Amino acid sequence: MKTHNLLIIIILSTFFFSCRSNQDQRKKYFSINIVNNQTKFKLGETIKASISNTQNIQIDSVAYVLDSKKIASKSNFDLEEKIDEEKLGKHILTAQVFYDGTIDTISKKITLLNNIAPKLFSYEIVATYPHDKNAFTQGLEFVGDTLYESTGKNGKSSLRKLDYKTGKILLQKKVPDAYFAEGITILNHKIYQLTWTSREGFIYDLSSLEKTGSFAYNKSKEGWGLCNDGTYIYKSDGTEKIWVLDSQTLAEKEYIEITTNKSVKSKFNELEWVDGKIYANTWQKDGIAIINPKNGALEAVINLSGLREKVSQHQELDVLNGIAYKEDTKQLFVTGKNWDKLFEIKIIKK
Repeated sequence: MKTHNLLIIIILSTFFFSCRSNQDQRKKYFSINIVNNQTKFKLGETIKASISNTQNIQIDSVAYVLDSKKIASKSNFDLEEKIDEEKLGKHILTAQVFYDGTIDTISKKITLLNNIAPKLFSYEIVATYPHDKNAFTQGLEFVGDTLYESTGKNGKSSLRKLDYKTGKILLQKKVPDAYFAEGITILNHKIYQLTWTSREGFIYDLSSLEKTGSFAYNKSKEGWGLCNDGTYIYKSDGTEKIWVLDSQTLAEKEYIEITTNKSVKSKFNELEWVDGKIYANTWQKDGIAIINPKNGALEAVINLSGLREKVSQHQELDVLNGIAYKEDTKQLFVTGKNWDKLFEIKIIKK
């Protein structure tokens, strides 16, 4: 009986390794050949590719796929695809090669970039208001004239309702010590608050700040910033991705990757929705990125250099972080972690 079982194992093993060997061998038959070995493409450029067929195998057809978008090949199995409406960032170009009743799938990594360099804006201070210097600001958002703030650090995290003109805390809820709170956004009379590495977010009633629920992260590992466009919620996680969340289930449906005309960028922190664009603090940078939410293009940067020097200097002073927009009056406010001032600023477009 043992001999019989051993024989079966040997036969199955031989079959498996034979199949594996055949698959590996077939991978040597084909590869995607992009003109000039180009791996980065800008909007408006055309990807030109062909199938390298080292064994001159009779190919029946080739189907190209850019992520989930199917692209028809030409009669000679070549590819010519203009980059126009695609999301920017890192992509996988895949080719399915059909021959002799067999399908081989091969792929190549490419990066899609914006075709315009980010514009550079400056600022001027319109007004200055008091802000709690003990607030490690992680999220900031207006509803009417009321400012809501999320503060971070384990043991010091909180959710606050503020009078922005006086800096007075109108209502505050402490976050359990085990959590390091991050960004917030407000939608449908609910406040959504992230935590940094606990892979969990909290839901609060807007009026009472009472916790009403929680939600788990899906594919993203961390929580950094949140904003919303009235329908969808956008979430940064420290990587190049900004996730698009279903506002009902909080599931991460898709993402954009933040990209300039030269490279893919990361470390976007607190987010704010401003007139159809995502405004984002970049961690440890004195500026705000203005991002196209449709394709991820980093369209402009507001240089806020010098603003940190205008607050009281102390040992706990930290980076710029916190963007709030009063949509009704078109006012833009910024602050930072442990800053004692909240600034209303005006963007100067050069």
